[in-house]
Amino acid sequence: MARKPGSRAGGEFVLFNVFYEDGTQRSNRKVPADLLGGLDGDAPARAVIEQQDRDIAAKSGMAPLTIKSMRRADAKDKDGAKAWKVNAR
Repeated sequence: MARKPGSRAGGEFVLFNVFYEDGTQRSNRKVPADLLGGLDGDAPARAVIEQQDRDIAAKSGMAPLTIKSMRRADAKDKDGAKAWKVNAR
């Protein structure tokens, strides 16, 4: 039987935007929500994304990129607007 729209559990994953040393960006990288929070906050997400990058690099035959920074995809800027909305003004 089909589910109603929006009936999926929304808290299964947290999405991150990842910025690399070479200036590239990857958006909406999934990290299991149960790994985050607690005393470490979002620190475990870096290890998960680095492992994902190593797996991708092994399959593609290229070296994994070094992560410069990362933030939650739903994170807001200082004035409360998302970066892409601020740039569109």
